[in-house]
Amino acid sequence: MTLNIGLIGTGRIGRIHAETIALHVPEAHLSTVTDVRLDSAQQCAARYHIPRVASSTQELLEDDSIQAVAICSSTDSHASLIIDAARAGKHIFCEKPIALDLASIDAALEAVAKAGVKLMVGFNRRYHPNFRRIKELVHSGEIGQPHLIRITSRDSAPPPIEYVRVSGGIFLDMTIHDFDMARYVVGSEVAEVSATGAVLINPGFADAGDVDTAVVVMQHENGAITVIDNSREAVYGYDQRLEVFGSKGVAKCDNTFPNSVAVSSAEQTSSAKPYFAFLDIYRQTYMDEMRDFIRAVETDSPTPISGLDGRIPLVMGIAATTSLREKRRVKLSEVT
Repeated sequence: MTLNIGLIGTGRIGRIHAETIALHVPEAHLSTVTDVRLDSAQQCAARYHIPRVASSTQELLEDDSIQAVAICSSTDSHASLIIDAARAGKHIFCEKPIALDLASIDAALEAVAKAGVKLMVGFNRRYHPNFRRIKELVHSGEIGQPHLIRITSRDSAPPPIEYVRVSGGIFLDMTIHDFDMARYVVGSEVAEVSATGAVLINPGFADAGDVDTAVVVMQHENGAITVIDNSREAVYGYDQRLEVFGSKGVAKCDNTFPNSVAVSSAEQTSSAKPYFAFLDIYRQTYMDEMRDFIRAVETDSPTPISGLDGRIPLVMGIAATTSLREKRRVKLSEVT
């Protein structure tokens, strides 16, 4: 069986998913794309040999041949599109986040439950083999009870300030991946969050009401402590590292490099810098997550990253934002 998919949104992330489904996931057929900018959808369809461009989301959702949709549009449209797709009886893959407020997320999840369709949220970093291996080591008990978790996530270049203004802030836009990673790896929910941040890269972040450098300290319900450090600009490359220290040992992974060659001379030792672009690190993860979504639909099994998995990191992000603003620890129970 080949799952017939329609894709909504052909911007940067939409084109990544379009390429993934059209060229690398034979279990699916990407039959239709649409975008509020019709020329963008047409260009995407031409580039990846997608048969049809729908003139609107409504036209796409009214197509009975389409069994599932991939929602890759702007964040502010995700929740309403999930509701519309669920009412149309389509299974749904949605890029993170579902929304920037809990009321919108809850309305979307209610619509999904009422329609009885599948929903999977695109936290693709779970599929990186290094992070997945560390999660397996933790959950198998090989490193014992987790005590300290360190997540480093630093972008290689900052986003445009125009994007920052509508992103919801660093914790809802960037750190949300790390919030998900902490839950995924530790296997215990977060109870309390403390955050601090500064504007050290571009004063425009302050003008947008945001920070570009941040640290979040979180205590899990099982007592483990996670520390996340974020920066919007690491000049040496895309910096993604993870360490879990436990009662029996430690598991950690370094960055991904173009090669592992070290060159030594009388003057110095040098090696390759980390990859600069996130797609160089995570390309395979987009394929793997889409295959899992398709498998869940075809076998009528739960999706591995559910709507609730999309909701909880937003709660964590709201708690971190509150902590930064009010300069205090915030319990997640205050948000939920």
